[in-house]
Amino acid sequence: MSNPEGLKYSKDHEWAKFDGDVATIGITDYAQNSLGDIVYVELPRVGQSLAEHAQIGVVESVKAVSDLFNPVAGEVVEVNPVLEKDPAAVNRDAFGEGWMYKIKVTGGAPGDLLSAADYEKLVASI
Repeated sequence: MSNPEGLKYSKDHEWAKFDGDVATIGITDYAQNSLGDIVYVELPRVGQSLAEHAQIGVVESVKAVSDLFNPVAGEVVEVNPVLEKDPAAVNRDAFGEGWMYKIKVTGGAPGDLLSAADYEKLVASI
C-alpha cells in the first residue's frame, strides 16, 4: 500500500490534504483494506463544527463497523456526494474519488499528524 507524499496522516488512519485553510479528509488505503468491502459511510453535515479528534461518523463494511475521527478542528464545507450512492468508491480510490469531506480548518494543522513515511512505520508495526 502506498501513502501519497504531501498528505498528513492520523494515528486513527485518516488522511488530510491541506489547500490553504481547507483540508480534504478521507481514510487511508490501510484502513479501507482492513475494513473490506465498504457498504455505507456516515459523514458529518455541511456547516457542522468539528473538534480535533472528535468521533464524527462511521464506515460500515461487510465485516465491521468503524468510527471516523476528525483529524483537524474546523467547519465542514463540503461532503463527497458520490459516497451516498457509491460507498465502495473508498475501496477503489481511498486517496481520490473516495475522499469524505472538506473542512475549513481553524487553528492550523495539528502537530500530531504524521508524514507518509511516519505513517508507513506506524502501520508496519501493527
